[in-house]
Amino acid sequence: MALPSFLIVEARFYEEISDLLFKGASEVLRSAGVAFDRIAVPGALEIPAVISIAHHGANPKYDGYVALGCVIRGETSHYDTVCNESARGLQVLAVQLALPIGNGILTCETWEQAIVRAKPDDQDKGGGAAKAALAVFEARRRFGLVKP
Repeated sequence: MALPSFLIVEARFYEEISDLLFKGASEVLRSAGVAFDRIAVPGALEIPAVISIAHHGANPKYDGYVALGCVIRGETSHYDTVCNESARGLQVLAVQLALPIGNGILTCETWEQAIVRAKPDDQDKGGGAAKAALAVFEARRRFGLVKP
């Protein structure tokens, strides 16, 4: 059996946060023996679209996906739209297509909250998203959706 292959899709709007999330996610995937690629998008709203494109491409090669990014509340309602629609987009893909997707898009009130949640030696939400994607991948395997 070939190694599972995952795609990490990360919003780079807050680069320092993205780098911390990636560090946690990549450590978990490496420890699990999973190969992965990394692709950057401008913001959280683009993540579901890129996962859908990767899944529907001419030669889909990914067994799972990890979505990473950060949305920090500002002065307008844009925060609510980005948080809700990025999460909804990922959930629709996960449910309708039975895709293993770990949602590591942070939705925070402040920069300080985001740093604590992103750091691999603190809350490690990037690592948590990778673990979630791996758990769903294993469920797919258990129910016969992944060839042994």
